[in-house]
Amino acid sequence: MTKYILNSGGLRNEPEKSRLFFNEIVKGLGDAPRILFCFFAEKREVWEEKFETYKKHFSELAIDIVPTFELAFPDKFIEQIKNNDAVIIFGGDDHLAMYWLSQYNLSEIWKGKVVATSSAATNALVKHFWTCDWRKCFDGLGILPIKFIAHYESDYGNDDSRGPINWRKGCEELVEYGDISLPIHALKEGEFIVIEK
Repeated sequence: MTKYILNSGGLRNEPEKSRLFFNEIVKGLGDAPRILFCFFAEKREVWEEKFETYKKHFSELAIDIVPTFELAFPDKFIEQIKNNDAVIIFGGDDHLAMYWLSQYNLSEIWKGKVVATSSAATNALVKHFWTCDWRKCFDGLGILPIKFIAHYESDYGNDDSRGPINWRKGCEELVEYGDISLPIHALKEGEFIVIEK
């Protein structure tokens, strides 16, 4: 059984929700969980910097445990998944996330692990999503049979030249998109859902 923890993103703006998210990731993993940080949705040149920043942040959230962290790389990803208890795939660009993650048989390589995602990485795992970057619906990799909207009703995009996002319109578009029988999860920043599959 794989435990998926799907976050909407914006954790840096939500310290309490960030703590709850991290605690859900390490729940039941013992006193020294091994956690793989994956930044495939970001441009390559920022991975190490983000790794150090996020490692510090999550270490501060760790209470009564001593986690170890590792930085994911595409050519080592399968072996790294095997050697860690959990993987956190952070957000960024939807297309980058889908490009890298589509290279692997994800359901197989992380079977029995904890898989936590945020924003664009969450979009990549679901069947259909509405993205605030493009303000339209796309198909994800379909690992999880749901529809998803990240950053729902946040200030995301308010400084965009296209004007503020019409979240209700985005939700209505997603209702009609693709498999209309699937449930929609439109989560506010920092919120997450847990799916075991």
